[in-house]
Amino acid sequence: MMKIENFFLKPKSVSHRQYEALRMYYIENIQAVDVADYFGYKYRAFTSIVSDFRRDFDQDDGIEDTFFVQRQLGRPEKGEKGNVRSIVVKLRKKNFSVEDIKISLDAIGYQISENTIYLIIKSEGFARLPKRTKRDKRQPEEVKIEALKSEAIGFLPEKFKTTSGALLCLLPIIREYGIDKIIRSSSYPHTRVLSRTRSILSFIALKLSDVRRYSTDDIWCMDRGSGLFAGLNVLPKATWFSSYSDRVTSEMNIDFLKRLHRTWLDMGLLSDTINLDFTTIPYWGEGDQFENNWSGKRNKALSGMLSVLAHDPDTGIIDYGNTRVRHSNESNVVLEFLDFYKTGLTQESQLKYIVFDSKFTNYENLAKLDANDVKFITIRRRGKNIVEEINNYPKHSWKIIRVQQSGNKKRTLKVNEQTVFLKGYNKQIRQITITGNGRIKPAIIITNDFDIKLHDIVTKYARRWLVEKVISEQIEFFHLNRVSSSMVIKVDFDLTMSIVAHNIYRLFALELEGYSHLTSQSLYEKFITHGADVEIRKNEIVVSLKKKRNLPLLLETMNRLQGRKYSWLGNKKLIFQGATYT
Repeated sequence: MMKIENFFLKPKSVSHRQYEALRMYYIENIQAVDVADYFGYKYRAFTSIVSDFRRDFDQDDGIEDTFFVQRQLGRPEKGEKGNVRSIVVKLRKKNFSVEDIKISLDAIGYQISENTIYLIIKSEGFARLPKRTKRDKRQPEEVKIEALKSEAIGFLPEKFKTTSGALLCLLPIIREYGIDKIIRSSSYPHTRVLSRTRSILSFIALKLSDVRRYSTDDIWCMDRGSGLFAGLNVLPKATWFSSYSDRVTSEMNIDFLKRLHRTWLDMGLLSDTINLDFTTIPYWGEGDQFENNWSGKRNKALSGMLSVLAHDPDTGIIDYGNTRVRHSNESNVVLEFLDFYKTGLTQESQLKYIVFDSKFTNYENLAKLDANDVKFITIRRRGKNIVEEINNYPKHSWKIIRVQQSGNKKRTLKVNEQTVFLKGYNKQIRQITITGNGRIKPAIIITNDFDIKLHDIVTKYARRWLVEKVISEQIEFFHLNRVSSSMVIKVDFDLTMSIVAHNIYRLFALELEGYSHLTSQSLYEKFITHGADVEIRKNEIVVSLKKKRNLPLLLETMNRLQGRKYSWLGNKKLIFQGATYT
């Protein structure tokens, strides 16, 4: 039988041993080499533990969670609220499957088998479930069941089921590209219960999971897999998300995007071209402070927030986003983005081209871009006189070119190139007029680059339409048109979290050979909707993903990214494998 003093002098658990070693080093002033020898560490390993502890302590990023976890022992209270049978019946009435019910019961603390759930359903006389769509399976009906309070998970050995198992496959991406370090070093707030990392990852988990709106229900609290993504037992309730975002300022969002921007540059994820475009995020309440802006999605002007997005056409990364655009300053947004791009750069900027449409800025700002040695490609507005002038161009001045389209197809265009003087720009500019053999209205491209080949100019502007596709995706998958609050700061934060989630999917797609062209919605449906059995072990977390068509490729990708430890997951490794059932 172990002596009581050995519990402190010879600790067995990893966190307890680290605590006693750090205590001996800081309180008893024992030299690091002696502490390492006493607790069986290599000297360099122990100095790393000391430096990590000092860093986390200085940042106050949930340092107590590393050593001390408050656990609520015992089963949930009984009665109507906690009665297992009544909960099973209530969930079945909402068309929850046996597996869905099992996942929900795991989330509120009941550890019963699927067979027991099946026997309860059978004894209550329920028939087989009707066939459900993918949307019905992912977004079940709202059901009022009190979930457990969200808190840092204790990482004691246990097993549970989740419908969000493959969501954990995005954590290696977050670690691979250092997004977790950027979150930890950001200026976002943290709470006494939830660290900065766990707070931001909770928002990102919802964005990655296609959750329709933060305020409709707390259905995400019924899945422990989503909670594990952020190192929690379950994700927080909607009220927490709302109160947290109230503490976020626009300066915090811009600072966070700047840190991400430097990472994208350092990793070579930004090309020499950026596409810029506006999008309107509608507001459905009563708010006199909002201006009317055109919504291409709904083909009419709506009261809402005008936002800007900067998109890289090669990698699909969204580098910048801002909702603080007013009619009075929208022409200067291109200059604000240029300042954002160059802030903190010690070397020469690799940005060569900014591509945008005709209404994005004025000709005076085009001159400022030219003075900053930035090339632009945009569209000139078509007036009546310009259209008549185009109609009078001699036939021999037109050239025929073929431009690459999606699906390895090419499109034949007629182009006319000349140099003109542009009033407001007050200089000569290169002008390229494009028609499609009479089947489309003439488009007039203008640029200050006289060296680039004509074919390349047309191709670069054609790729600008990708940003419109990305905006459409932001609205559909990340639900930017479902704003439920008049607080502009919430919308700004929501847009920032959408950008992060979008970029995580882009990075994930780059790791999947042959799937880099897929949208976030397609990636989610093909790879992230896997259910899984999760087992928390002493030094690792094993995620057994259900069999699915794309599982082999997913596991192959995860094998390349395995071996990393996650500070918010108790410094455990994530192991992904295939389950033995579908």
